[in-house]
Amino acid sequence: MREAAFVKQNKDKWATFESALSNRTKIAPDVLSDLYIEITDHLSYAQTFYPKSNTERYLNALASQAHQKIYKTRKESKNRIISFWKTEFPSLFYRHQRELFIAFLVFTFFTAVGAFSSANEGDFVRSILGDGYVNMTLQNIENGDPMAVYKQMGEFNMFLGITINNIRVAMLAFAFGILLGIGTLYVMMSNAIMLGSFQYFFYEKGLFWESARTIWIHGTIEIAVIIVAGCAGLVLANGMLFPGTYTRLESFRRGVINGLKIMLSTVPFFIVAGFLEGFVTRHTEMPDWLAIVIITASLALILFYYVVYPRQLHKKTIL
Repeated sequence: MREAAFVKQNKDKWATFESALSNRTKIAPDVLSDLYIEITDHLSYAQTFYPKSNTERYLNALASQAHQKIYKTRKESKNRIISFWKTEFPSLFYRHQRELFIAFLVFTFFTAVGAFSSANEGDFVRSILGDGYVNMTLQNIENGDPMAVYKQMGEFNMFLGITINNIRVAMLAFAFGILLGIGTLYVMMSNAIMLGSFQYFFYEKGLFWESARTIWIHGTIEIAVIIVAGCAGLVLANGMLFPGTYTRLESFRRGVINGLKIMLSTVPFFIVAGFLEGFVTRHTEMPDWLAIVIITASLALILFYYVVYPRQLHKKTIL
């Protein structure tokens, strides 16, 4: 059925239901219940055949409003935290896969820019990483331990400092989304260029593999969730720029709430990344196979929770 015909066929029911929700029309409870079931069926149909359309957004808002009214006096489940991680957040994040993909492309592009610039500009690495860091690393290379930077601090202090700093960067990427997304893109760009410069620096010294198998032990999760934080910033910006069927204020409010939920999801991953950097990465003598196992497991975890699982959950809800 064409979307216009679908809307024409059901718009009177939707208007009646919306009027009842706003207390403008009195409807018998059993009729209201039947309408609610129909609305949710229509939403599933729209999600399947008219994805990301104004019709889907409108029905989703209507169903959400009804759900809030039904459950606003319901006692909060003791398993609320578990349900957030297991169903609520993955279901929400399915709707923001496009923003995640854009954030990934932006980060990948500027990582390549950082590497390319380092290869063509002799002083570019120093301008990005700083003379102090470059000189220290060159000294470590001469001493036969290129990755000694990860051994300079105590395990716990390094874990705590790195975790707090990573969360700070992620919060900046999200909060700067309020600058119409430009601030988010800038934070991602600066971090991506730094990563590209860092990796090229070691490649130029003939130490690409040693650096990669070391830094990606923690960097796989760390970089991935910075990209997710960039996605949160784009969700915030999207709420401001493209309100759809909502008022701009309501769309902005939803963008903030959804972005904050995305940010909340990154905190445990940043803690894991900080733990790996503080307690595991420093063991540069570990065999290659163990480093590869850690990196592969980290990548699989990120891809499953942020890409595969939300899609699996969405498929179950529309069957």
